[in-house]
Amino acid sequence: MANESRPCPCDIGDRFDYGGRGQEVQVEHIKAYVCKPSSSTDKAVIVIHDIFGWQLPNTRYIADMLTTNGYIAICPDFFVGQEAWKPSNDWGTFNEWLKTRNASKIDKEVDVVLKYLRDQCGAKKIGVIGFCWGGAAVQHLMLKNPHLKTGVSVYGVIRHFDDKSNLLHPTFFIFGEKDDVIPLEQVTSLEQKLKQNCKVDYEVKIYPGQTHGFVHRKREDINPQDKPYIEEGRKDMINWLNKYI
Repeated sequence: MANESRPCPCDIGDRFDYGGRGQEVQVEHIKAYVCKPSSSTDKAVIVIHDIFGWQLPNTRYIADMLTTNGYIAICPDFFVGQEAWKPSNDWGTFNEWLKTRNASKIDKEVDVVLKYLRDQCGAKKIGVIGFCWGGAAVQHLMLKNPHLKTGVSVYGVIRHFDDKSNLLHPTFFIFGEKDDVIPLEQVTSLEQKLKQNCKVDYEVKIYPGQTHGFVHRKREDINPQDKPYIEEGRKDMINWLNKYI
């Protein structure tokens, strides 16, 4: 039974009623959702899910949105068969659950996915985006993986980051002003470290009045006051990818 006084810090928000345009495939030991544009391309984006897992319709919606913008999009199961977090789970068990799902220990899976994108999809220019848990994973990859062109970390949980800021690739960071999971002082600290140590292009952007999950877990039609920021976040994400891929 869920602990209502301390719900999961990453509230499910609005679960989209969305089926997806792509297909599920097996990539070595990983299941993945893949969507491809109608015309051939050598550009691809790896989409790293949040704690609610690779099957969340909201994340597949974003993957398909990338495809409509000309990218091959793949959302692998980075929990590798382990259960995703459920909104009904007891918050008291969250930290134990998280210990077996480390956002900085996905390198083996990323290498498998990169090989699949190159060999099976003809991708040559590959970027990565991620949400919440996946945003922290993007930060990790931008620090160490030489094979990616760029990354977008969408409300990546800063306390899960490696405490490093010498990024290898251009990285865009999206945060919400009213995010209870990521206090603004953490964002300010991240900016300062990037300014001191980062040699590549980066941008940190805070969206006014927005809470955690706004880019992919809020529906524009039932959150009209947030609609401009939801759309702006998605547009900024696409523009950044277009610039560097």
